[in-house]
Amino acid sequence: MTDPIVVAEGLRKSFGDTHALQGLDLSVPQGTVCGVLGPNGAGKTTAVRILATLSVPDTGHARIAGYDVVREAGQVRANIGLAGQYAAVDEKLSGRANLRMFGRLYHLPRRQAYRRADELLERFGLMDAADRPVLGYSGGMRRRLDLITCLILRPQVLFLDEPTTGLDPRSRGEIWDSVRELVADGTTVLLTTQYLDEADQLADDIAVIDHGRVIATGTPDELKAVIGDRLDVTLEDPAALPAAMGVLNALTGADPAATGAGRLSVALPGGRLRLADVVRELDHAGVAAADVTLRRPTLDEVFLRLTDRKETVR
Repeated sequence: MTDPIVVAEGLRKSFGDTHALQGLDLSVPQGTVCGVLGPNGAGKTTAVRILATLSVPDTGHARIAGYDVVREAGQVRANIGLAGQYAAVDEKLSGRANLRMFGRLYHLPRRQAYRRADELLERFGLMDAADRPVLGYSGGMRRRLDLITCLILRPQVLFLDEPTTGLDPRSRGEIWDSVRELVADGTTVLLTTQYLDEADQLADDIAVIDHGRVIATGTPDELKAVIGDRLDVTLEDPAALPAAMGVLNALTGADPAATGAGRLSVALPGGRLRLADVVRELDHAGVAAADVTLRRPTLDEVFLRLTDRKETVR
């Protein structure tokens, strides 16, 4: 096992009476995607700003690629890239001109900056639009261009703050493919997102933050296992809902939740429950089921459960 490339220990940060971080700990292995999830105001942005050397913690410390984010901020900046929620490229310039400009701002020699711009345009499928003004780019193309401006110096760690906000499904898929390609090349990505399916698709590990600290960590499957599988039942007659709820409560020991007209969902116990047993017990109670399904919970359900109960999972 290699040492984690991103480490935060006991980070605290307050703004007046607002305690944004209250002892946040985080560890991210190299060459992985860490999804950082949390409600609005949980401390995600503050944590990213500290890790990216844009803010200084009140207490605690953090390291990126072995460098302290406060004492060695210059070395940290040389090893990271940061793509904010909104594109930072110049819309009046072409895609090629934008990348060349960023290369020069990174103090690359002119020839090297030009060569790197062409490499990135080719790699991320923007060469055909390279000489068009960015103003005419689609949202997905503009976001991809913004993403690759962060790659000019080949960062070891890339911070992505809600990279697909406002994009259509096709453009979101293009960004996801770009992230996967970067990770395959060894880049470590720390991803904040409000789209739980995005974290499910991309993240190797997830850290759930609430009230300024990490309350749960694990792979998407590990976090889903926290609340267990669920049983969904759709009834032929919605009037049979009370009887069906009684049957499911007796089988599982949990209270079913109505999720729509004639539809129920209930958490399963630790032991296995056969769908045939569910159908048989419903039939004995005179309840006709149109559909009975066993499924894993979604990350949305995990997120709501964890941030509601403040359960801690390690």
